[in-house]
Amino acid sequence: MATRERLAGAFGASTATAVVVWCSALAALLGASVVVASGLGAVEIGYGAVAAIIADGVTDALPVSATTFYVGPESHETIILNVRLPRLAVAAVVGFALGSAGAVMQGFFRNPMADPTIIGVSSGAALGAVAAVVYPLPVGGQTAAFVGALAAAAVVYGIATENGRTGVATLLLAGIAVQMFLSAIVSYMMHVSDDESLRAAVYWLMGNLTYQSWSDVASVLPPVALGFGVLMFYARDLNVLLLGEREANTLGVNPRRTKLVLLAVSSIVTAAAVAVAGVIGFVGLVVPHAMRLLVGPDHRILIPTSALAGAVFLVSADAVARSAMGGSELPVGIVTALVGVPFFLYLLRDREVHEL
Repeated sequence: MATRERLAGAFGASTATAVVVWCSALAALLGASVVVASGLGAVEIGYGAVAAIIADGVTDALPVSATTFYVGPESHETIILNVRLPRLAVAAVVGFALGSAGAVMQGFFRNPMADPTIIGVSSGAALGAVAAVVYPLPVGGQTAAFVGALAAAAVVYGIATENGRTGVATLLLAGIAVQMFLSAIVSYMMHVSDDESLRAAVYWLMGNLTYQSWSDVASVLPPVALGFGVLMFYARDLNVLLLGEREANTLGVNPRRTKLVLLAVSSIVTAAAVAVAGVIGFVGLVVPHAMRLLVGPDHRILIPTSALAGAVFLVSADAVARSAMGGSELPVGIVTALVGVPFFLYLLRDREVHEL
């Protein structure tokens, strides 16, 4: 099907309306979450002041002069614009990535228990990141984690592919096996590392957003944005794949190519997120599952809403991580697990989980 015809038929009027309504509401919620989270921390700043500082930051980036909205301590501007906003921007992008990739993986495997790391991406990233901490590699931790994540996904796909066909069940089992193998290697590296390296490795594995900067935003945003665009382009094809490969062929969808693109792009998006923030669980598992209950199984709606809801969830979790213990701070991965596990168990108990 030609690209122009494909895009023209991707959204019906009702679907487009649902996308606009849901995404607008979630985008507004994300903006409110960023303002609230920006005011929390060791130095509390009023929400009105936060909004004014953010408005000044936006207008200062424009090529035209604008009114100054904030009048107050310069230190508050520094805290918001140079410390908290970069961190929250990374949280939003990472949550966006994990939410969208999780929706695709659950649809791909036809299983609401699937998550973005199911084919070994997180274990590969952990291997690269821990290796960069323990050994003197020529690349930094983020680069090593990104490369390790993609390499693990490629190995899993290679193992599961035979005679040009990739079985979903084989892919799942290969992912589990590779994850266990890589986890064993990571455990060994941590066992032989010194105390300082061990502490850094454990902190990364718990998932954290501390010391994020605008350069981290610049590194993670392009692959996530481009990957999300590709996933949305294939959202209709993913819907068709749920009918079975024979029906997909009949309707003009190439199952092999579609599967390869969805897996590759989801892996890249997840790898970029994990590389910059560490292993953060349950965002890509719980959020798409919850959004499916709200918006239905149509991936043209489910992918963008899961992405935005993932951003809201992780921004909110980071706010809790920074403020729950007063002067100290929790790794955000602990917060997502503490919130995600009870919520997911509630969903399992309250609603019977069927195969998609």
